[in-house]
Amino acid sequence: MLFKKNAGGATWLVVGLGNPGDKYENTRHNVGFMVADELAERQKVPVQRLKFKALTNLVTISGEKVLLMKPVTYMNLSGEAVGQAADFYKIPPDHVLVISDDTALAPGRLRIRKGGSAGGHNGLKNIIQHLGTDQFPRVRVGVGEKPHPDYDLADWVLGKFVGEDKKTMDQAVKRAADAVECLIQNGPDKAMNRFNG
Repeated sequence: MLFKKNAGGATWLVVGLGNPGDKYENTRHNVGFMVADELAERQKVPVQRLKFKALTNLVTISGEKVLLMKPVTYMNLSGEAVGQAADFYKIPPDHVLVISDDTALAPGRLRIRKGGSAGGHNGLKNIIQHLGTDQFPRVRVGVGEKPHPDYDLADWVLGKFVGEDKKTMDQAVKRAADAVECLIQNGPDKAMNRFNG
């Protein structure tokens, strides 16, 4: 089965999850956007073309044509953008790579998975719904647990990185971008061995 739609098409979809708007910039929930921006910066292109309810750009990563995207639908509806783009380019779920924050992981830790549940993440939940499967790779970037059980989770993930946390996350964003490049080039198993530490 060939998934080549056209010569200018994409063979991978790399989706950074976050919320659009200045208010959400540099918040824990926007780590996916930060990684997408890091990947775009390495390619010397902005992610700014509005298409499929997302800011997008076509780039080449590890020799593959990749549609880099940051959905502008807000986190809970990220699947709308992902579903549209995957349909348009005929990209199978195992070539839809999603980057998200994870409150169950220590700040800066990465976890790469080939698939699985949303783990309570509304962006992932919506993508699973739109793709009709949970078998798509993801890079999850740890943002740490909320500091206190009574602390509102929404307030925590929408909080900004400061001090040591910010330094840790700047490093994590670069490592997550490396992980994306590694996964596209060498497959999820190699990427998992190298980055799941």
